[in-house]
Amino acid sequence: MSDILNVPEIFGSDVFNEATMQQRLRSDTYRAWKDCIATGSQLPLDVANDIAEGMKIWATEKGATHYTHWFQPMTGITAEKHDSFISPTGDGRVIMEFSGKELVRGEPDASSFPSGGLRATFEARGYTAWDPTACAFVKDGSLYIPTCFFSYTGESLDKKTPLLRSIEEVSREAVRILRLFGDMETRRVVCSVGAEQEYFLLPKDLYAQREDLRLTGRTLFGAQPPKGQELDDHYFGTIRTRVSSFMKDLDEQLWRLGILSKTKHNEGAPCQHELAPIYTNANTACDDNQLIMMIMKKCAAKHNLVCLLHEKPFAGVNGSGKHNNWSLATDSGKNLFSPGKTPSQNAQFLVFLAAFIQGIDEYQDFLRCTVASAGNDHRLGGGEAPPAIVSIFLGDELDGVVRSIIDGTNYTEPAKSLLRIGVDVLPAIPKDTTDRNRTSPLAFTGNKFEFRMLGSSQSIAGPNIALNTIMAEELGRFADALEKAENFDEALQKLVCQALTDHSRIIFSGNGYSDAWKEEAARRGLSNLSSTAEALPAYVCDKNVELVTRHGIFTENEFRARHTIHLEAYNKIVNIEARTMVDMAVHQILPAALHYTRTLCDSVAGKERLGAPCRAETTLIRSLSYHTDALYDAVEALKKALSILPKADPETLAAKYHNRVIPAMQALRAEADILEELTDKSYWPYPTYSDLLFY
Repeated sequence: MSDILNVPEIFGSDVFNEATMQQRLRSDTYRAWKDCIATGSQLPLDVANDIAEGMKIWATEKGATHYTHWFQPMTGITAEKHDSFISPTGDGRVIMEFSGKELVRGEPDASSFPSGGLRATFEARGYTAWDPTACAFVKDGSLYIPTCFFSYTGESLDKKTPLLRSIEEVSREAVRILRLFGDMETRRVVCSVGAEQEYFLLPKDLYAQREDLRLTGRTLFGAQPPKGQELDDHYFGTIRTRVSSFMKDLDEQLWRLGILSKTKHNEGAPCQHELAPIYTNANTACDDNQLIMMIMKKCAAKHNLVCLLHEKPFAGVNGSGKHNNWSLATDSGKNLFSPGKTPSQNAQFLVFLAAFIQGIDEYQDFLRCTVASAGNDHRLGGGEAPPAIVSIFLGDELDGVVRSIIDGTNYTEPAKSLLRIGVDVLPAIPKDTTDRNRTSPLAFTGNKFEFRMLGSSQSIAGPNIALNTIMAEELGRFADALEKAENFDEALQKLVCQALTDHSRIIFSGNGYSDAWKEEAARRGLSNLSSTAEALPAYVCDKNVELVTRHGIFTENEFRARHTIHLEAYNKIVNIEARTMVDMAVHQILPAALHYTRTLCDSVAGKERLGAPCRAETTLIRSLSYHTDALYDAVEALKKALSILPKADPETLAAKYHNRVIPAMQALRAEADILEELTDKSYWPYPTYSDLLFY
């Protein structure tokens, strides 16, 4: 019986959550914290001191000896510096102390984190500031305090700060719309997010034998195995015992941290799996997803496995992404993307829907840029991921509603009535009456939009910042128009109809993988930014800069710095991958092929002395010699492509990597994979796809 896990008992047990605060803090301190959260006001130092003391006592009772300000710099992962609670007493002993000042602000070295030119290397000072809306937690003997991260001069150097700004902005504009529909009770609108996480698990010993996996997170070489995923026998299949043990351990660790891990299953590719959480507010969801990725890697190591979060670890099989399910709800729990039962509720729903459609169409390039990375370039447009063209799938019923509004015609399902907005003849809008479209980058799935373009390794903060800001912009425009309207119903009808008419090009229900859609999208004027090098220049176009600065999400310097950081990351990743390929080809693949060729030559010489036929050996030798020479030439071509890269700005350099280096990498891989198929397995220097995927 001791092995039975009591989930309600352990859930959130390592989190200093609201229930724990209510138990551990004085009632006036707890109320002051609640007021701070509700109003966004600054927490008084005496209140912070009380919270810090309660937090320290709780954490030390759980075995914590240190605390850390846990933050999310522009590396895409998290960062932490640990300080102990100890303080000397002067008589050779120590006491455990933790003050409100230490809780509220920390000072890590900021010089080694990406800044995109916001600061010079010698300007090392940075600050972390406690995010009181996020719960502290205990992990690995430390108290983790979620924080924002900013420079000495006040610029945001992290992903959390602009996310919090965008959450506040979309709430403010959404509340304006709700007031127009008579909702005087809602104080805040909450952005809700659920991020499904895909990943691969490999045996640690096989992973360790491949330099490409260790240095880049993906296989840079690898011939296709005789069997891949074509039988569809892995998807939702029986979970291996070894993997099941990992998943059980992972769930327990996540539940203790209050993370709502809900679903686990095998994904489409061999060795690929997925974890899906229950929805929560966007800030918590982003923190939780960072923890999920971190704990996945640590937990896998305990089970002699390695967790791969790269978007495309293996060529020819599914890559991994994140499905970012995004919605808006009132602070009382009413989902604003749920069609209602009354005409007024449906009119309100259509306003939010029209604002979303208009915003995605106007800022499609901005949204596309938030998922641009070297890893995701291998995945977008593949058979398991949406294309790089942004579009919205509404489903048959809702699409029919939208078309009726645009055309001013009768909507015949579910009832015959003239579709007007804000009047009693508006029919009920059905929910979840259509199939899902897995080729769509943005699909409406009943009461939320599923954004399917995210890469599996990336922070979900960037895409959610974009969705929140875009929605805030359009809701603000709608509110401006409706607040001064003389006839609300007529203005509402005109506004929604105009928005849907002008931006219907972004709505698409067909096969996003087809060449016909690419041609149709071009005719519609939709952008097709197929690579990071093509996408990122659009990130800082005037329209996008004006959007984020107008809403106070970024300063112009902060926004342009992120553009530079993304470009530099792309350039560095491609450079590391190219140099790794050269190293593996020269020191592993070429020697293996030459060694096997020499063995065959020795065999031929022996057979010739005996007068025996050796047609198989000589044929193999010719093929091996040809492709070995071709491999050598491809290595030299890649080295040359790397050596002639200009010292240029990051944007120009990214274009050179995309146009020169990546084609040279592809040519080198093609020759290496042919050699793998020709070479005796006992000579091949590292585990093959068959070894890795079917261990």
